[in-house]
Amino acid sequence: MTEASALSPEDWAFWDRWMQAQRRLAAEVDRALQRDFGISKAEFSILVTLHHTADGRLRVTELADRLDWDKSRVAHQLTRMEGRGLLERSESGAGRRTGVALTTSGREVVERAVEGHAANVRRLGLDLLTPDQKAAIDGWSQALIDHLALPSSRDSPPADS
Repeated sequence: MTEASALSPEDWAFWDRWMQAQRRLAAEVDRALQRDFGISKAEFSILVTLHHTADGRLRVTELADRLDWDKSRVAHQLTRMEGRGLLERSESGAGRRTGVALTTSGREVVERAVEGHAANVRRLGLDLLTPDQKAAIDGWSQALIDHLALPSSRDSPPADS
């Protein structure tokens, strides 16, 4: 590792706090979804993605793409959710289950969960930020998203300088 790529103790401390904050926030959001609505973060992600479509339906591959999940992860999650009556899958002419849609029960759960989740996100995170902090985090987040979307940012090794 070169001197230029090494992290200072302050940088390590910053990175560690940021990672710890993310883990704690994610865990608390998950606990609240489980406690208040009986669903996991993964289930919420699927339900809300379907809820945001015009008719509450998507092809399984499109759902996987929107969530940026592996198709096998989506398939396993859908099987569990279908068993709980939150969604239903439909078959294509080839006998493959290629479509997924919210059930009435799934729609009711997601509508309640969206409202409660929004309140938790505000209480647990957004209300703690000043407008300047929010703008800074938003800008940094978008910069990270843009940077990580570039294949060269992930595929090439760090430059030695």
